[in-house]
Amino acid sequence: MIRHVTVLGAGTMGHGIAQVAALAGAEVALRDVNDAAVEKGLAGIRKSLEKAVEKGKATREEADAALARVRPTTDLPAALQQADLVVEAVPERMDLKRGVLADALRLAPRHAVLASNTSSLPIAEIAAGLPEAERGRVVGMHFFNPVPVMKLVEVVRAPATSDAAAAAVVDLARRMGKEPIVVRDSPGFATSRLGVTLGLEAIRMVEEDVASPEDIDKAMTLGYNHPMGPLRLTDLVGLDVRLHIAEGLSKTLGRRFEPPALLRRMVAEGRLGQKSGQGFYRWP
Repeated sequence: MIRHVTVLGAGTMGHGIAQVAALAGAEVALRDVNDAAVEKGLAGIRKSLEKAVEKGKATREEADAALARVRPTTDLPAALQQADLVVEAVPERMDLKRGVLADALRLAPRHAVLASNTSSLPIAEIAAGLPEAERGRVVGMHFFNPVPVMKLVEVVRAPATSDAAAAAVVDLARRMGKEPIVVRDSPGFATSRLGVTLGLEAIRMVEEDVASPEDIDKAMTLGYNHPMGPLRLTDLVGLDVRLHIAEGLSKTLGRRFEPPALLRRMVAEGRLGQKSGQGFYRWP
């Protein structure tokens, strides 16, 4: 059973993963490259736990105990020395993810499972930087934003992923109160492939002046019972992130994933969605 979790990267996804792991009873090391990043991640956990208490999703005792189980650090060897599971939550760059997992392989215990929170990069390609004998330890563990709220965890099995590694992360996801699905390592997995398809078509509809962003989103929330429209979701994910994923999928799956010119233009202009204050919507 996974009892010690190390999360590498304390950004939005990383600190969310650390929070749900701690609430599930795991001891968590949350590591980033500098004190400012680590403290920002810890502040995000505190804020999220306070909201959970206010909404009755967690008791004060549960929130305090979870926070006490999170150990923030910039010390990579110390963060990894007891890990049963390492989850990398660094930006979507293949070279960066490979380097992080290589460090984890070198410093973590030999039994540790190595998981990537990538939303679209092939797990087999990330693992290809490791010795062949160690690639069975690598699995995709794709969480969704905001991690404490979203129920789904997409567990991605590469050809080399062992049954034990996949089973361990499925078990942990359930302990976190999540619903795991297991998918084969293919471009975009299941969720990004479907979600990006809908998002890109919605952007093309704005580009072609079919309807306003608000009305396109309303069509999906009221007509198809989606909890959020594809354009508002694109703003939350980040237009730059959507563009990066679409470019990757278009290389492997063809022109149907070619990013619309409007998406490229908005990213070039710095209209990235919620994080920049302006995307398809204005964000105060």
